[in-house]
Amino acid sequence: MPKKFMIQVYGCQMNVYDGDRLRGAMTSLGWEETDDAASADFVLFVTCSIRDKAEQKVASELGRFRPLWDKNHAPRAALLGCMAQRTGREFAAKFPWIRVVAGPRHLGAVPAALEASIFDGHTHFHLDEDPNALDDLACAPVARNSPHKAYVTIAHGCDQFCSYCIVPYVRGRFGSRAPDEILREAESLISGGVREISLLGQNVNTYGKDFVGHNAGYSFARLLRDVSGIPGIERLRFTTSHPIDFTDDIPETMTDSRVICPSVNLPVQSGSDKVLREMNRKYTRAYYLEVVRRIREALPELGLTTDLIVGFPGETEAEFEESVSLLESVRFDLVHSAAYSPREGTPAAARADRVQGRERAHRLLRVNEIQAAIAREINERLIGSVVEIILDEPAPKGEGLLQGRTRTDKVVLVSADSGEIGKTRWVKITGAGTWRLDGELI
Repeated sequence: MPKKFMIQVYGCQMNVYDGDRLRGAMTSLGWEETDDAASADFVLFVTCSIRDKAEQKVASELGRFRPLWDKNHAPRAALLGCMAQRTGREFAAKFPWIRVVAGPRHLGAVPAALEASIFDGHTHFHLDEDPNALDDLACAPVARNSPHKAYVTIAHGCDQFCSYCIVPYVRGRFGSRAPDEILREAESLISGGVREISLLGQNVNTYGKDFVGHNAGYSFARLLRDVSGIPGIERLRFTTSHPIDFTDDIPETMTDSRVICPSVNLPVQSGSDKVLREMNRKYTRAYYLEVVRRIREALPELGLTTDLIVGFPGETEAEFEESVSLLESVRFDLVHSAAYSPREGTPAAARADRVQGRERAHRLLRVNEIQAAIAREINERLIGSVVEIILDEPAPKGEGLLQGRTRTDKVVLVSADSGEIGKTRWVKITGAGTWRLDGELI
């Protein structure tokens, strides 16, 4: 009987990418995937540590395995990714069914560790002791939920060290993947039927700045140009960008290509210079606004999204209002907002001047209400327009509805049968809400 595995992915798109590659690696070794934990030999948890809530979800799910473990000593669990790097030994002591623990820079060791644990019954640890070392999976994400869309990670780690962020401590130092390696992976995906690729990294526009020797001078803009020129690709996206590294050659390259989608996620985190300085973001409000101006000048149809934290330690009411005024001034299409969540080991977590939880919640609610009104107004202006979408999947709610995304990354719902999934269609926008558009196929 083949050994069986189950994968549960939490957090960001990079974790989805890692989960897809793990799926491919395990099936290539003869393992069989299942969606029934009780029948699995191993359940693989690809985890996130960006906020405490993400870790609590994993802890809660791991706790559900106790009755099965007490009865059958199965299934075993593998704790992988950021949470494994941060708390892996602690969790392995708490949950004895965790038999493999691997950080995000040691996923290449996971398949052999699973096999070894079944053989010897021990718990195997592969943690990232050296922040520059990398033992990665040498396979493309060929086994995915979507046959026509795929992610490709272009860099590992982060060197920004924002004072609130755990990522540099769990994902290690920034390192760009070789361009020829990325291009080969993208070509293999496209030859397999993928038409839309998203390039991923903690800071994609820093890509190439660490190159020396043969690849020295190879920039993110050049990577965009090279990937977008692969025959058969229809759409190219990327996330996430840091304002300090968003150079003018990026929007220039986007303007020159129909393939590169005019969609940018540009996290601002705060509208206050004082808070930005204490976050160690390395730019000012004025600098950020100038970057936005230059991008929009090059890409008038731009879909612009951002990330915003409210209630950062020491944030006054007046400083919070500066964030509000920035939202009202820039008018983003979407804002990923969050109340500050302390992450142990980061400089901000040691501060004593934390904003009270009730006040953080109040500020988050206010930001969300303001942004919802802005997003609805932007979307309503699109009623009557015609847009091109790739139909991705059934809509989460609404029988007979499929959803796809515009080139500017807006979700569109249309009435269509499942046979349309994966097809590129022109759609007339007939209605608009805060988070989505309604349309009809032309």
